[in-house]
Amino acid sequence: MLKSTILERKIRILIGKVGLDGHDRGAKVIAAAFRDSGFEVIYAGLRQTPESMVEAALQEDVDAIGVSILSGAHMTIFPRIKKLMDEKGVSDILLFGGGIIPQNDIEELNKLGIGKLFTPGATTTETVEYVKGWVKENRKN
Repeated sequence: MLKSTILERKIRILIGKVGLDGHDRGAKVIAAAFRDSGFEVIYAGLRQTPESMVEAALQEDVDAIGVSILSGAHMTIFPRIKKLMDEKGVSDILLFGGGIIPQNDIEELNKLGIGKLFTPGATTTETVEYVKGWVKENRKN
């Protein structure tokens, strides 16, 4: 019986901090949780640009991009990343994130096609299960 390469290939995820926000503890915690759950994790680190994140996602052939934002720039950064992804034709990559984001802003960002945004109190298990589910439903060969 042939196994599908979709099921064999580990989920690849890019995690990073975009902008000048230097608080990366949460991003490191979530990167470790994904790694511990069997994902291949590429941690881009601090002070990335939307352009560098999209370029890394393309180079690394990731299934998802996770962005941590605590600076309040979420209404600029997420739409910019999404626009770049659309321009590059990578609508098959999940863009999601977390940080201190008001509910009204979360709803606006979701309307733009940004995936789930996790706020303080969300568990690493919730985040991992969300990405696993999204990839299972949306990954292309």
